[in-house]
Amino acid sequence: MGRLDGKVAVITGATSGIGLRTAEVFVAEGAKIVIAGRRIAEGEALAKQLGAACIFRQTDVTVEAQMQALIALAVEKFGRIDCLFNNAGGPAQTGGIEGLDVERFDAAMATLVRSVMLGMKHAAPVMKKQGSGSIINNGSIAGRLAGFSSSVVYGAAKAAVIHLTKCVAMELGESNVRVNSISPGAIATGIFGKALGLTTDAAEATPAMMREVFKTAQPIPRAGLPDDIAQAAVFLASDESSFVNGHDLVVDGAVTGGRNWSQQQQGYVAMRKAFDQGA
Repeated sequence: MGRLDGKVAVITGATSGIGLRTAEVFVAEGAKIVIAGRRIAEGEALAKQLGAACIFRQTDVTVEAQMQALIALAVEKFGRIDCLFNNAGGPAQTGGIEGLDVERFDAAMATLVRSVMLGMKHAAPVMKKQGSGSIINNGSIAGRLAGFSSSVVYGAAKAAVIHLTKCVAMELGESNVRVNSISPGAIATGIFGKALGLTTDAAEATPAMMREVFKTAQPIPRAGLPDDIAQAAVFLASDESSFVNGHDLVVDGAVTGGRNWSQQQQGYVAMRKAFDQGA
């Protein structure tokens, strides 16, 4: 404990899943935090649970004035910002390219990309003045390789986040402000249920089921958990990563590493059988 002692962080999308767990871990590690989300009851409950080290502000991350006010609140209450975790997101329309609705496409890009830009835009001057800071953007393995999301729009948006991260890292690094992204793999959260049309409440009840679904998705024999991403965020927010900049940290149990060993070996067995039969 204490890896974030004295640091101030802003975490968006903190009312569930990865954001909620990151808020808990950051406070446990000594940080003071301002958390944001659209759901007031959940946000206020989390702030109450975490105590004086946590402040909640209802925020629509796609609206510039609200993001600007969120950053300003952290400075007003705690005097500085050492870390911004642009975590807020959501599902995007599924289906093929011919069926995409332009308005839904634009809305997804606003939630997934514009919000990240706005957070960086308004945190940058504060961090540059301080001469230090760490911005962490939530990417996805779907932004690195096609076929890892139910939505082509989501994959494209996350690719934009990863590259935007690198571009801004080259600029802000010159002011000793680091900008990195984290690309989660199969993490058991409610986003998959939301993507497939479940209500928010119903989707938030699915993580236990998703743990079972994702147990064999990667070589590590369990699903990814919000805590896995929270711990990666602690590293990038801490002074331990002071020379890490412009990096996309993949936390996926090696699901994007290639074919699983057992599947590969089963393929060889089938091939040998075919050779024997052919002979």
